[in-house]
Amino acid sequence: MKKTGQPTINDVARLAGVSKKTVSRVINQSPLLNGETRDKVQAVIADLGYIPNPQARALALRRNFLIALIHDNPNAQMVLRVQQGLLEVLRDTEFELLVHPVDRGAPDMRDEIRRFLERQRPYGVMLLPPISENDALAALCAQIGCRYVRMGSAAFDDPAHMVSSNDREAVRGAIDHLLAAGHRRICMIAGPHGFRSAFERQQGYEAAMEAAGLGVQRTWIAQGDYTFESGMRAAERLLDLSPRPTAIFSSNDEMAAGALHIARQRGLDVPENLSIVGFDDTSIASHLWPPLTTVRWPIATMARAAALKLIGDDDDEPDADAPPAEETMFVSTLIRRASVAKPQE
Repeated sequence: MKKTGQPTINDVARLAGVSKKTVSRVINQSPLLNGETRDKVQAVIADLGYIPNPQARALALRRNFLIALIHDNPNAQMVLRVQQGLLEVLRDTEFELLVHPVDRGAPDMRDEIRRFLERQRPYGVMLLPPISENDALAALCAQIGCRYVRMGSAAFDDPAHMVSSNDREAVRGAIDHLLAAGHRRICMIAGPHGFRSAFERQQGYEAAMEAAGLGVQRTWIAQGDYTFESGMRAAERLLDLSPRPTAIFSSNDEMAAGALHIARQRGLDVPENLSIVGFDDTSIASHLWPPLTTVRWPIATMARAAALKLIGDDDDEPDADAPPAEETMFVSTLIRRASVAKPQE
């Protein structure tokens, strides 16, 4: 085919018989495309000698090819797993990941995020809990015209802007596992106030205890902040109870590791004298001794889905080649390891 002048994305779309959005998807290596269409567009690109210009496209879109991850989360393992999931999708595309930590307690947090978005002009934003639960931040993204996806332990936005998990039901299953092993004095290390995940997980604990006819004793719940040190402090208080609990459920693995540390300090064998269950299934869970029974939170999978929602469409044109919208709700599952046994009364 004889080329005349510098080929454009419009030329590629016209000759391939597809929309500009579909051409853009091929350029970005988007998984939201069937193989036949991808091959056809790539053949036209090669025939024309078309060379994509990310800078020109960024100017035209008034957006950079950046996906911003905005968070204020004390759980470093969780943030790293989100990055892993995002990068698995962004790898081999024109997109890059930009990580922006914030302080949710700062009075000017919203203004600071606005300045960041206006300065960097990211293509899309992923908001991690607990700031993802802030409706004002979602409204800010929409106002600026920046696509966004929120991650949470329950659905609180429409599917296009949400990846969520079933934390409440998952924790009920974890407590039922302890109950089935014969435990009745089951205490909980709760997550920090203001986190939807902490609320959902505590609701799951309370629902399971109520269903078992045990009720909820407030002295059996100790507050933590998702850190190892707070798990130690919470375990100190719970293990001072008389009678002592035979099992502890922790709202995350970091605090469960702190509880295990205190149990060892007190000469308690896990799981013979105390069973411990965590939540997340981060690497620490399998590296502890004994390996930790925990709820696997599909963090990386949720992050991959969020990335697909963010980069799947380049505009609002309908596209017959696009598969159905990516999944929004993800199921957390109990991983049974060696930290749970029958209580030794």
